[in-house]
Amino acid sequence: MTMDVRRHHVRQLDEELTVGTLPNGLEVFVLRKPGFSKKYAVFSTRYGSIDRTFRHPGDGTWHTVPDGIAHFLEHQLFEKEGGNVFDRFAALGASANAYTSYTMTSYLFSCSDHFEENLDILLDFVQEPYFTEAGVAKEQGIIEQEIRMYQDHPGYRVMRNLLQALYHRHPVRIDILGTVESIRAIDADVLYRCHEAFYHPGNMALFAVGDVDPEGVLRLVEADMAGRGYEPRPPVERDDPEEPQQVRERRVVDRMNVSRPRYLLGFKAEAPEAEGRRLLARQVAVELLTSAVFGRSTDFFQRLYEEGLIDDGFGARAVINRRFAYTVVGGETRDPQRLHEAVCAQIERVRTEGVNPDDVARLQRRDMGDFLRLFNSLEFIANGFLSYHFMGASLLEYLEVLEGIDAAMVQEELDRHLDLERSAVSIVEPSRRRPV
Repeated sequence: MTMDVRRHHVRQLDEELTVGTLPNGLEVFVLRKPGFSKKYAVFSTRYGSIDRTFRHPGDGTWHTVPDGIAHFLEHQLFEKEGGNVFDRFAALGASANAYTSYTMTSYLFSCSDHFEENLDILLDFVQEPYFTEAGVAKEQGIIEQEIRMYQDHPGYRVMRNLLQALYHRHPVRIDILGTVESIRAIDADVLYRCHEAFYHPGNMALFAVGDVDPEGVLRLVEADMAGRGYEPRPPVERDDPEEPQQVRERRVVDRMNVSRPRYLLGFKAEAPEAEGRRLLARQVAVELLTSAVFGRSTDFFQRLYEEGLIDDGFGARAVINRRFAYTVVGGETRDPQRLHEAVCAQIERVRTEGVNPDDVARLQRRDMGDFLRLFNSLEFIANGFLSYHFMGASLLEYLEVLEGIDAAMVQEELDRHLDLERSAVSIVEPSRRRPV
């Protein structure tokens, strides 16, 4: 076997991860879970919706492609000359799917039997594109309908309006699906160009988990790659537009046919310069921060819930990677202005009083328990692992990183991620009510 193989034992989880790296750069991860009837595999590329301007590593030329093309390409890869790939998985009793995020695209399947045959299908269809102008035209109509459907969804609209208020030029402000106008500019040639640039094994990784034979998986992948003629090559260069520190718009109000208003307060943060484990630590600290300030166990949440100002859907989340970072808090409410005032007051209170170390310790214990329970989910393990891996970190380091966070680190993230001077409000009001 020409593959470089390593094994890592994770003491806190009592798990062993087998890692193989091929000469072409592909990284393969296998986690055996004895006794599990289900098997799961995901094949991912470091290519998402924000990768719109890039230097092609094959010829060194720069390209700017239409918005939404990563998601469009994901859909098109399932269409082959002999029919739809979903039918091939279904014939073997497998369930297949795919998803595109801002920074990655993933193709996956789960099954109980015929794991090797399904893995062969996964490897083949992702690496063997078949794009035609007729297929592209058909997909344009399908995705146009999807875009218009989302436009009628209040949760989508309030979030999309918020990102467009926070960002001036960064492509995170554009929907992952693109726009009706941008997808009409997609053709087969640009799809092939993007596939060639981003679907090289050196830009990809595969994770298999379940009661599978690690050595067998590595041999299968190595044999599949042997005849494809890939050569090692440098990473794809990406070019994000320069983004001002200030938000583009402080407040945006939309109207829709909804029963109750939707409110979101978003904070625009600097993309962290940290990488790997340090980046993971920053992310974990921000997650603890949002729980400590807005979580269900806080007096703040209980008071607003009892007053009927918020419901179970209220919450906060942070999105952090090396190219952008933002935090969002909100939900449905009967009074957006009153909720806004309460959220701002809570932030200022915590800023003045400081994050309570006892709260941080309690939340750490909660998150450790949640993580250990989630480790029984094959989907969580595989998808989470590759997401962290593309950040340069490891999901298997999560517990150690979580244990190493203290209240001072959480407090430091307060100034970075909950700065009201770099915030914007997005509200969706019922059509019958006048905007506040």
